[in-house]
Amino acid sequence: MKIPRFSQNKYQKTRSLIPPLASWHPGWYPILDGLVIFASVLLCLLLLPTRFPGMELLGIGTNWLLIWVVCWSVNRSVLSGIFAGIILGLLQDTLTGADTSHTLSLGIVGMLTALIQKRRFIQEDFISIALIVFVMVILANTIFAVQLSSMGGVCGTNCHRDVSNIWLYYQRGALASAILTSLWAPVVYYPLNRWWKTIKILKGN
Repeated sequence: MKIPRFSQNKYQKTRSLIPPLASWHPGWYPILDGLVIFASVLLCLLLLPTRFPGMELLGIGTNWLLIWVVCWSVNRSVLSGIFAGIILGLLQDTLTGADTSHTLSLGIVGMLTALIQKRRFIQEDFISIALIVFVMVILANTIFAVQLSSMGGVCGTNCHRDVSNIWLYYQRGALASAILTSLWAPVVYYPLNRWWKTIKILKGN
């Protein structure tokens, strides 16, 4: 008795409509990288004012743009980290309309993150990235509070520029923001880091 033979074509795996990146022309790699950078920054900007469950602690939201600056700067030069921080700081200023600029704090975050990685003071993994983000959020909030305090001017007891009100809010918000932002950092870091490593390998070939 013969065992019926099934056609291999019938059970052949279907091919993906999108070819693998390795088969793409190298000229497409910078374009794809630019699209990923633009889309990820836009997503962080859209998430910045949102308050979904798990993205808020004591009324403080996640600092998505700071996470992006850390993810970008961890494997790049100091100048590149500073430039990314300044650009994202300007975007955050446009979105929030704050009295003081975020460019200084995010620029310093980008610079220090690049310096830390260049010196190899810390390994590149989820825990290390979360630790860097935690410290950088504290630093960024401190810089922002100092900027507000240095503005001076005459205002009432309920004015947000009053130094006592600024540092009272800072003590409550800085730690909450650092904890929450560091917990969400791997969500942004993993896909971006994986993509940039893939592009780096493909460009090397």
